[in-house]
Amino acid sequence: MVQTASPRGFAAMSPEKQRQIASMGGKAAHAKGTAHEFDSASAREAGRKGGRAAHAKGTAHQFTSKEARAAGRKGGRRSS
Repeated sequence: MVQTASPRGFAAMSPEKQRQIASMGGKAAHAKGTAHEFDSASAREAGRKGGRAAHAKGTAHQFTSKEARAAGRKGGRRSS
């Protein structure tokens, strides 16, 4: 029987502890001014670049126009 490795480090921590650590990293990056913040033009270009790469690799989901519009509307809503 194959034994699987037990989780170590970050993977072994509780979800709350993981969030706490991740939050500290994000806050530090923003305080230093090194956190990347997209404006809409940069976000569009990043999406285009990722889409081209996914299509070139053959891993892109092939949306119909109707599906793409629905996904865009859903993605544009903020969840809380």
